[in-house]
Amino acid sequence: MAARLRYRGKEKMKQHCGPVSAFIQHHFRHFNAATLVDASDAFTAHLEKGGKMLLAMAGAMSTAELGVSLAEMIRQEKIHAVCCTGANLEEDVFNLVAHDFYERVPHWRDLKPEDEQALLERHMNRVTDTCIPEEEAMRRIEKVILREWTAADKKNERYFPHEFFYRILQSPDLKKNFQIEVKDSWLYAAMERNLPMFVPGWEDSTLGNMYAGHCISGDVKNVHTVRTGIEYMIQLAGWYTQTAEQSSIGLFQIGGGIAGDFPICVVPMLRQDLERKDTPLWGYFCQISDSTTSYGSYSGAIPNEKITWEKLSINTPRFVIESDASIVAPLVFARVLGW
Repeated sequence: MAARLRYRGKEKMKQHCGPVSAFIQHHFRHFNAATLVDASDAFTAHLEKGGKMLLAMAGAMSTAELGVSLAEMIRQEKIHAVCCTGANLEEDVFNLVAHDFYERVPHWRDLKPEDEQALLERHMNRVTDTCIPEEEAMRRIEKVILREWTAADKKNERYFPHEFFYRILQSPDLKKNFQIEVKDSWLYAAMERNLPMFVPGWEDSTLGNMYAGHCISGDVKNVHTVRTGIEYMIQLAGWYTQTAEQSSIGLFQIGGGIAGDFPICVVPMLRQDLERKDTPLWGYFCQISDSTTSYGSYSGAIPNEKITWEKLSINTPRFVIESDASIVAPLVFARVLGW
């Protein structure tokens, strides 16, 4: 009887959603599909109660062009902050300025080592089925952002990695090279709203490596011109504390690793290390994961484990959708947006 009531409730909701959401409503009834519906509806309920949502994004979602749906989530204030890897930060801009030079390799599973070497010799950096052109994407961005790094360095100014990206996205030199519509760039949408952003471990990204190289060569004199991960954690603690005074905060996590662990840890840090016992726990949690649940794996840890670390409460709505994020995330976003 409970299951029947559940589906009747879903059919009632169907009247208020677009064709993609209606398709999901009718067809996604069991297993990971049903979890997607439940997680999406809980996401919407969290927002409707005045809650805020932080997106944690690992993997290569920018190269997967998640911006096509994520940018609209940001514009419609369904996402209020982002924590992502350095790769996702830069690869959205790579795609923005070099999309026409990208190459797709649909037969990537059949590539031999000699085929990979041939791509290297053409300066085509492969991410699964997509090759990022080094000269048109990476080096083009390097030239523009290096001017910002050195200018800040000379003025003894310091900025976070994402703040440098926000600056170059407004540069006429970069804008003339845009090859996709800015509405499909999630970072451009974030820049327009000065969205709070946190990029832990930025130094392992392509531009992070380049920055280290320019510090070694002496082009940048002060390595601290780009602010650090510890400073990001301090910023996150301030954002969480201030936001939590007004709203419950949810975490929607794509993948695992540092992009997810970094933001969720701010709560036990505030509650335990700073002894701010009144800091609220996360009010919603959902992870899209393709990691096998296993011993010691953070990416594969089930949400209940996070209760023991004082990140989630026993009452926090929590979900794991075990599937491919490049398929699942746009569907969740479409349902939240009512498409």
